[in-house]
Amino acid sequence: MTRLRYGIEHELAFRHPDGSFADFTNTPFDLLQGIVDALPEDPADYPDLRIGDQGIKRKRWYVEGFERFDEAGALLRCDPKGIEVRTRIHDTVEEAVAALTADVAALEELARTRGLQPWVTGFNPVRSSYPITPPYNAWERAHRIGSPEERTAHLHMVTHGPDLNLSVAGLDGPDLVDAGAKLTHYSPWIVPFSFSSPFRDGVAWGGLSARTAVRTGARPAAMVFLAPGSPHLRATDPSLTQPARLAAEVGRIEFKACDACPDPALYGELLSLLTGLVLDDTLPGRALVPDAAAHRHVAVSGLADPDTHARAGELLAAAERALAGRPADLARLSGLRGRWERRDCPAVAMLERSRVLH
Repeated sequence: MTRLRYGIEHELAFRHPDGSFADFTNTPFDLLQGIVDALPEDPADYPDLRIGDQGIKRKRWYVEGFERFDEAGALLRCDPKGIEVRTRIHDTVEEAVAALTADVAALEELARTRGLQPWVTGFNPVRSSYPITPPYNAWERAHRIGSPEERTAHLHMVTHGPDLNLSVAGLDGPDLVDAGAKLTHYSPWIVPFSFSSPFRDGVAWGGLSARTAVRTGARPAAMVFLAPGSPHLRATDPSLTQPARLAAEVGRIEFKACDACPDPALYGELLSLLTGLVLDDTLPGRALVPDAAAHRHVAVSGLADPDTHARAGELLAAAERALAGRPADLARLSGLRGRWERRDCPAVAMLERSRVLH
């Protein structure tokens, strides 16, 4: 029997007191790190959470940014984009959502005391790119071409989104890869529920998800972590599989294509949808890399587009069938179906608020 456990990684952005968006141009790393330093550290987190080579990721909260190195590979600086909040692995979606909700609340309360206002968005609303300044040195060039993800790592500096994690027991390597390929194929009709990036370069850009338009295709929609040395790794660009970096990652499927969501409950609904799609045995689509053109298409109108709406409805129906006998998941899918019926996503409310203010 397939057993699933859950984790959520959420990227939170901020505004300064003057209303300006806090990013790598106007926010020192030490300001954000000071907030993280004031939050508690729990040693029990570490079997589930990766610390990383530089030690920046020492807590459930850490400064998300872009690291620059000298010619010998020593860390020079980290340009920040915001703070990531991540949960341990939990047995249920409810537990993961509750943990994230509590940790986001603690972060937001502390950030306000340091003059930063939380702002959930899927894309930097005032600038669309992160310049590599100065250009890479020889050491950095050698270490930034090792994988498709390293080559496109700079793209994440203007995007904000979650990793929705399903740790799957009971599936072998090929079946895990197959589940990741299924989520990759159907990603264009999963992500519209989450869209929260209707602004870029200081204006409404005419669509609902600048993040999806810019990122998905160059970056993965889903990532599958397999036991090191697994014979089932496949070389794709972007990657679909990676060797697990710690034991807790083995068997994990990360869905990486959604925008950051203002309400953690929406992450719970999306996790239930992903659960249903993993358990489904009827949907035929598989893809090793995301369809960039399809993502750019849905990024404009989202669920308001008739074809996108119909395809998303088909996924909801398949997930509902696969989740029969799982009332908590079905209740969350009911919430997602309501959003589908209204053709709703967070970007719609963001645009409406902007119209009212202006």
